[in-house]
Amino acid sequence: MSVYIIAEAGVNHNGKLDLALKLCDAAKEAGVDAVKFQTWKTENIVTASARQAAYQTENTGKEESQYDMLKGLELSYDHFRTIQDYCKKIGIDFLSTPDEEESLEFLVSLGLPFIKVGSGEVTNIPYLRKIGSCKKPVILSTGMSNIAQVALAYDTLLQAGADGVSLLHCTTNYPCPYNEVNLKAMITLREAFKCKVGYSDHTMGTEVPVAAVAMGAEIIEKHFTLDKNMEGPDHKASLEPAELKLMVQQIRNIEVALGDGIKRPNKSEAENAKVVQKSILAKRPIKKGEILTEDILTVKRAGEGISASLWDSVIGAPAIKDFEIDEPIKLF
Repeated sequence: MSVYIIAEAGVNHNGKLDLALKLCDAAKEAGVDAVKFQTWKTENIVTASARQAAYQTENTGKEESQYDMLKGLELSYDHFRTIQDYCKKIGIDFLSTPDEEESLEFLVSLGLPFIKVGSGEVTNIPYLRKIGSCKKPVILSTGMSNIAQVALAYDTLLQAGADGVSLLHCTTNYPCPYNEVNLKAMITLREAFKCKVGYSDHTMGTEVPVAAVAMGAEIIEKHFTLDKNMEGPDHKASLEPAELKLMVQQIRNIEVALGDGIKRPNKSEAENAKVVQKSILAKRPIKKGEILTEDILTVKRAGEGISASLWDSVIGAPAIKDFEIDEPIKLF
């Protein structure tokens, strides 16, 4: 099964429906499997006085409350219905992360294939129980959490009724420096929970998600934007459309390159082996009946004859005929 690639539009629509639809078009053009947004009612997730995260202030270039910032980025439920209809029209999966219970109920009513849960909810036990009770598959990002916290969240979702849980390794920093990626932690999650794992990436480039695929990621999530220079908290740590398309191509190439794991020569190699691999030849003229010994044989590229891998089987056998210098040895 192919890696499931999620293009994370997030809040990069800047609260505008027309930009959200353009992001859907860009995601489709890039070749991803799904485009994902975030759905919330601002008053349900943050207090009026809550401060922005440091990266939000730095990336937006202005100080305002989280409430004001999020209110300006909020899309209505009607907007999301329009976006979902548009995604169906152009042939791409529509996803959105519910950030509070009312929006969870709304998104479930849309019949989404699974519920994508953000890293900020790993420790939100009552909300995880609500999500699990929807009895749908869940993809949980695990930024800002240790293995014990992930275990509690994972068990809580399953015990509440979730139809399977996939875990995404993630570092919640925008952008994420390479020395904070810790990609091997994805393997730790797979070994600990025996579940499908993937990687939600916040680095500036494409090499880390591609590396994650090479390490066994089955789901990749990556932020993207129409323009990194747009105003907003997440644009600077996002890929532009051409970069997103490149990442998809790289991932699909790596999928093909991984193969099936069976060590054997491919068809093209089998043809090359005839030319490149060495055969056993006569080092000097050899008379019929002479015992073949190491000092009268050599190995060279000849394109025919007995493979040098059978050297030990040839040594000690009698020559079946006269051989000239560099003539391939035959045993029968």
